[in-house]
Amino acid sequence: MKRLFILLALFLLFASCSTSKTILEHPITFKEQREQLTLNYLKDRYGLVQETPKIIPRMIVLHWTVIPTFKESFEAFDPETLPNWRPDIKDISGLNVSSQFMVDRDGTIYQLLPETIMARHVIGLNHCAIGIENVGGTNELPLTKAQLKANIWLVGYLKKKYDIDYLIGHYEYTRFENHPLWLEKDEGYRTIKTDPGEDFMKKVRRAVRDLDFKPLPAQ
Repeated sequence: MKRLFILLALFLLFASCSTSKTILEHPITFKEQREQLTLNYLKDRYGLVQETPKIIPRMIVLHWTVIPTFKESFEAFDPETLPNWRPDIKDISGLNVSSQFMVDRDGTIYQLLPETIMARHVIGLNHCAIGIENVGGTNELPLTKAQLKANIWLVGYLKKKYDIDYLIGHYEYTRFENHPLWLEKDEGYRTIKTDPGEDFMKKVRRAVRDLDFKPLPAQ
């Protein structure tokens, strides 16, 4: 009976997310420097020599920013080059981290980059992944119900728009190390991630289970 109530609640949640939402354009800086750094990243990390930093989306990756506000989260992503506060990845590339989308705590969806332009948000898979960042994610600021609804809607929107095979949480990215989509050349370049939390991912997956995403590679 408890399981039935949980499934019913998720169905109602998905139904409430199925109506049209607005995606607000709020682009990060993407000028000549960032474009060149992105092209260098594609070449140096993945062996992909391209004239433009375009990707073919095959995957959606959900994240959290662990930053309390949209303004501060946006300001962290906006510079074209990586600031000194990320010493764990500064020697890999000067390209700043980013994502295509960011969801504020009230559920507002902002688009930071075009969906088919590479963002640096997940090791080994940026060349085929659309990133969705969620503001917050700390113990004091857990992700909200409004963010959950927005992620469910946005995942459905992107799945219908592109030929996307996989939906993952950032903490699951290493499961693709032996997958054809994995292109990272440096076997030592890995970071430990927990975002956006297992509970959040379970709720999103249950709500979009009818979209037929492929199962993740075995661990």
